[in-house]
Amino acid sequence: MPAQWTGAIVGEMHNNNITGKMLAAKLGWNEKYLSQVLNSAEPPKKAEAKVRAALNALIADTPS
Repeated sequence: MPAQWTGAIVGEMHNNNITGKMLAAKLGWNEKYLSQVLNSAEPPKKAEAKVRAALNALIADTPS
């Protein structure tokens, strides 16, 4: 089962019209790697902080 925080990330992405492609690009990751991290039962250490920071930056940059 994926880590609990990943569901919140996916929900925020959906609510803010941010695609996996956009988030992966912001992180400098391949889309498939982002998907692997978000669906992993044990994502890499510090992945949550990196993903949240990138998502927050995208949300801040997105016009309302």
